[in-house]
Amino acid sequence: MKKIVVLTGAGISAESGINTFRDANGLWEGHDIMEVASPIGFENNPALVLDFYNKRRQQLFEVEPNEAHHNLKRLESQYEVHIITQNVDDLHERANSSNILHLHGELLKARSSAVNDFICHWEKDINLGDLAKDGSQLRPHIVWFGEDVPLLEKAVEITEKADILVIIGTSMQVYPAASLINFIKDETPIYFIDPKPFVNKNAFNNLTIIKDVATLGTDKLLKMLRH
Repeated sequence: MKKIVVLTGAGISAESGINTFRDANGLWEGHDIMEVASPIGFENNPALVLDFYNKRRQQLFEVEPNEAHHNLKRLESQYEVHIITQNVDDLHERANSSNILHLHGELLKARSSAVNDFICHWEKDINLGDLAKDGSQLRPHIVWFGEDVPLLEKAVEITEKADILVIIGTSMQVYPAASLINFIKDETPIYFIDPKPFVNKNAFNNLTIIKDVATLGTDKLLKMLRH
């Protein structure tokens, strides 16, 4: 069975109603990125950071997976599908995809602010005074700017074995996630789904651009890949 590796970003969840929360001017919901997505931001104003992610977490319970998420699950009838997502929502899980790796963390988990591997499932708000097992303040299980991406090596290992690479709803401008495309084998077919694809078609061998939103684009992808 051939292996499909799918890299997903905010665009696949946008049609479910999840805000990408980065404005055109680079602010996240009116905040500078470093205020709400960096260790120094958390150190300076933990209440602000916790509130920011509490709102993101609450939104998850108001949305459902869309057809793009379900289409990736449907691909499993003919392929071994591995999803590497930059998203911190749980929509791939709710669509019942079998193999999901979250590069940037998960909203439905919390962790120690002192030790990276003290991680627990968490569905309610995280408040000041909520402590991890080691006695430190709980924080969102999110990879912030300036922090290592602990699952990057595993993502590279998965990508290296891809027979087909699919990219959905991500500009491939955010590193280190964007570097994963460099680890596929030569001549591996690449399918890039985005309504405004920011990619040079001549930069990669065997590249097919599907200029569409994720739901319609994955419909087209299924027709191309089913045999």
